[in-house]
Amino acid sequence: MSEQSQTEQSETVRAAYAQAAAAAAAAGVTVRLADPPDMAGVIGLFERTWGEGRSPDRSMLLALDYAGNTVLTAVADGKQVGATLGFLGWSNGLHLHSHMAAVVPWRRSGGVGFALKLFQRAVCLDHGVGEIRWTFDPLIRRNAHFNLVKLGAEIATFLPDFYGRLDDAITGSDQSDRFEVRWRLDSPRVHRALGGGHPPNWTTSEVLPLNVDFEQLRAEDPVAAAELRATSRALFGENLARGLRPELNTTNDYVFTTDAADRPGTSEPVA
Repeated sequence: MSEQSQTEQSETVRAAYAQAAAAAAAAGVTVRLADPPDMAGVIGLFERTWGEGRSPDRSMLLALDYAGNTVLTAVADGKQVGATLGFLGWSNGLHLHSHMAAVVPWRRSGGVGFALKLFQRAVCLDHGVGEIRWTFDPLIRRNAHFNLVKLGAEIATFLPDFYGRLDDAITGSDQSDRFEVRWRLDSPRVHRALGGGHPPNWTTSEVLPLNVDFEQLRAEDPVAAAELRATSRALFGENLARGLRPELNTTNDYVFTTDAADRPGTSEPVA
């Protein structure tokens, strides 16, 4: 690597850590790599979110942490209020797979998850890893907005019933359809999102409304939730097979487009 490239990389890493520190300060937490004494708290956070026995055990977390993967904790007033776990993968290129992220209920929607993600990004860039991937339920609207708009990740593929039946505290008996997203950490799309820029007006001809609290629907009307799951599964599969990529429009509904993922936002000139 040339001296200029090394300088540019170090500047990118410094900026990433600065963004992560600013996000943590805004959320009122400190985010850091977990130490061995933190693992009981990490397990507690994961089990509070997904249910008893749903966390990797202490020995597994210690091994992953020792090997250099991202086992992160967010701390406020001496108490752990958030945690995330990611490990390296190399399918279709080297990346970090961000597998679990949990925040205590009373701190959700307060920026803790955002701070954890930005610190995870900084650590990856610091170690020469330029991409993070993870999966999420396409029908959970707040997660779709967080991933695609706030972070600037993009949908890579659709994985119907990826985990099979989970029977955990979140999914229950519902089918575990997932989008896999890729977060290209130093891309124009990510810089736009993290800088508070507006997404583009995507060129599209089809819309899938996401104007429902799917978790509430699943709890109150499982039949309607199953119908929406089936409808969305068909649309996602058909459109991705046609080479169309799902994005979110300004009302947080899915649209399907062939526009470049790094297309400039609405406040930027389009070439």
